[in-house]
Amino acid sequence: MTAANGRPIAGGGARDIAADTVAAVVRQWQAVHPDLDTGPMEVIGRINRCAALLQQAEDAPLRHAGLTRSEFDLLGALRRTGLELTPGELARETFSSGAAVTKRLKQLTERGLVERRGDTRDRRVAHVRLTDAGRDLVDGILPEQLSYETTVLSGLAGTGQRELAALLGDLLVQLEGRLPAPRV
Repeated sequence: MTAANGRPIAGGGARDIAADTVAAVVRQWQAVHPDLDTGPMEVIGRINRCAALLQQAEDAPLRHAGLTRSEFDLLGALRRTGLELTPGELARETFSSGAAVTKRLKQLTERGLVERRGDTRDRRVAHVRLTDAGRDLVDGILPEQLSYETTVLSGLAGTGQRELAALLGDLLVQLEGRLPAPRV
């Protein structure tokens, strides 16, 4: 079995394992423990390495706008839902901790990108909405950010991107709680 780029993929027969940095790690483990199946390491190791490299690149368009990915995710959640959201709802939407959301909201409020208003029935609850400046910023950055991400993925053919997205989607469904917890 081969990937869209013509290279053999794990589980698909002979594999050119000199192709990336994870391959060297796998070769070393195979030398130490030839009896162990390193297939999971080939997948998880590559996902982790890709995530680390993508995080190091730090999304150039966002950086140019003075935003972190996490801040953009908060602004994006408000923009795509079109609703006022509580900090707790924003935490769920962005897979962040409440403390992290609170810190980011403080910074975004100081920059005039979001506004907070108290709940009329419960003063402990705040509702957050985008300001016009926040909406304009998100709408201005999103096309540029998507173009940047397209460039990052340009080495994969369209079919390869769709296959990878589907496979990662399947994995994500399992990791988001639909997979039984391993027995310890």
